[in-house]
Amino acid sequence: MARLSDEEIRQRLEGLEGWEREGDAIRKKFDGADFKASIDLVNRLTPVAEDMNHHPDLHISWSTVTVWSTTHSEGGLTENDFEL
Repeated sequence: MARLSDEEIRQRLEGLEGWEREGDAIRKKFDGADFKASIDLVNRLTPVAEDMNHHPDLHISWSTVTVWSTTHSEGGLTENDFEL
């Protein structure tokens, strides 16, 4: 899968609430009610990531989950990052 251009990335981010570009990745912080809600979010994301064979980086901190997505094999952002 080909890397997206800066313009393609900018256009895709315009339609995604809360997502920001961070270097060669996109990032979003999800705020939940508590630790259980954070784990529930990760548990909902896991099967989708597995089905796509596209795995984001995750940071879980009590009531928040931060998700970073990039396509490591391409060295940057691809359509898969925005689909996930």
